[in-house]
Amino acid sequence: RCGTMPDQITADCVIEDERWEAAGLEQLAARAVEATLRWHRIGGEVVVMGCDDLRISALNADFRGKPRATNVLSWPSVEHLPHPPGARPVMPDEDELGDIAIAYETCLAEAAAQGKPVADHVTHLLVHATLHLLGYDHENDTDAEFMEATERAILQDLGIADPYRETS
Repeated sequence: RCGTMPDQITADCVIEDERWEAAGLEQLAARAVEATLRWHRIGGEVVVMGCDDLRISALNADFRGKPRATNVLSWPSVEHLPHPPGARPVMPDEDELGDIAIAYETCLAEAAAQGKPVADHVTHLLVHATLHLLGYDHENDTDAEFMEATERAILQDLGIADPYRETS
């Protein structure tokens, strides 16, 4: 599928915290997932769960052994093939790409602390998490730089400022 025009792209939302409805999570998720998959010229389905810090703390404890809130978590549907550092991962050949959970309080606090619009910050985090579903990681500096460059390109296409730009 890689290199062809995308098949169907779907971002299904599960809202566990009603505050995400007012924040427009469904639209933000659809926009971020679509932009990320179109940039890679693939289709697929991603499930995004909008939750609170308490729920994401439990998920982070269960799956990563870190019993604290975080902004976003992702669970790819497939085991990704190894790739050389700084190289684009081999795209999954599955329609169901995986699941993402995003925490309301942490996202709002981070956006406020960084002086960014909440919608832009949430979109960035959803692009970041979708890239994880596609096999990107930031386990070493080379992979982190490649992933950040990919995020910047996708966000630029969406008209969102570089989230890694240093501000003074």
